[in-house]
Amino acid sequence: VYEFEGLKIFVDQMSEMYLNDVEVDYVETIEGAGFKFNNPNVKNTCGCGSSFSV
Repeated sequence: VYEFEGLKIFVDQMSEMYLNDVEVDYVETIEGAGFKFNNPNVKNTCGCGSSFSV
């Protein structure tokens, strides 16, 4: 469990290794709002912003 400014984030042990050095931000755009994950370990993306490989 991680807590940032009152926001609690629960991460299971198997997923934790994929979140090393990941920056999580909340963004609001014209398409909507949600969390954005910026991962410096990503090697490839599909262009849609949803799929990636590490």
